[in-house]
Amino acid sequence: MSEPLLTYRGAVYPWHCDHVGHMNVMWYVGKFDEATWQLFNAIGITPSYLRRAKRGMAAVDQQISYLREVRAGAVVTIRSRLVEFKERSLRFAHEMTDDETREVVARTTLKAVHIDSEARKSCAFEPEIAKLAKVRLRGD
Repeated sequence: MSEPLLTYRGAVYPWHCDHVGHMNVMWYVGKFDEATWQLFNAIGITPSYLRRAKRGMAAVDQQISYLREVRAGAVVTIRSRLVEFKERSLRFAHEMTDDETREVVARTTLKAVHIDSEARKSCAFEPEIAKLAKVRLRGD
């Protein structure tokens, strides 16, 4: 399993909070999504690659655990790691921490499939991406 990579750092704003005063689930998912693109970038799944190769990534499974409330004003960090890499898919995990308390406030695990955006079906990752992903998976 790979070492965690810093993939997001930001603040929780009042408009991120719901009627009971803590960050609404849509904002957890949004912050995790931003972290996902940082992780993808680290293994070569960059915006320019996706455009050039006519490829995309599709989330097919996500599990989230909400462990602690997060309120407006909190500063959070997400660290991410690659958990599994296959020919056409990958599984990865994010962990969100409250920077002040150092408590883990949420975790999520996702599976994403690499797709040919024209044929609209899964396809193999390019060799360079597979190489970078396998290095990240080993933690080298």
